[in-house]
Amino acid sequence: MEISMPPPQIYVEKTLAIIKPDIVDKEEEIQDIILRSGFTIVQRRKLHLSPEQCSNFYVEQYGKMFFPNLTAYMSSGPLVAMILARHKAISYWRELLGPSNSLVAKETYPDSLRAIYGTDDLRNALHGSNDFAASEREIRFMFPEVVVEPIPIGQAAKDYLNVYVTPTLLEGLTELCKQKPADPLIWLADWLLKNNPNKPKLCHHPIIEESY
Repeated sequence: MEISMPPPQIYVEKTLAIIKPDIVDKEEEIQDIILRSGFTIVQRRKLHLSPEQCSNFYVEQYGKMFFPNLTAYMSSGPLVAMILARHKAISYWRELLGPSNSLVAKETYPDSLRAIYGTDDLRNALHGSNDFAASEREIRFMFPEVVVEPIPIGQAAKDYLNVYVTPTLLEGLTELCKQKPADPLIWLADWLLKNNPNKPKLCHHPIIEESY
């Protein structure tokens, strides 16, 4: 009997996280929670949005009763925007945040970030993208220079692995067999770092901080 295998997929997903103006002073401890929860902070910037920019960011909420208060709140001071990455980043970050209403979060998910740092239904401390389409739009809004690549699945993932991963890994494993080091895992990790053909040639500045 043939066993049906799921199509190969590269499990990297990104989401936008925002530390809202009223809790920017808690940034360091929130970032520590983020990192301990298995996320990588791909990029970070601190900025102060105008009410007009906040209106454009929350355009899907336009016309709702709370919209003026929301834009006033989000433009009231500097905020910190971050691109977070991990397997199922969008759903895991939303789970860590808890319900959007902080009062509900305190009742139902007391360990969630909004329960800990939020104040009420409006001042809920942190933002997370709702889904993949929202994350792409929001990341591009906050980080206009960033490249948001689609996640390859199925044949696209197979092609990516065949072209960009397998040849380098095979070369490294072949060299490992020749060298026979005492600690093969450490040796292979070092070899892959030195021989990564996809290593960027430009200077890498992962953290961009702006004050307005």
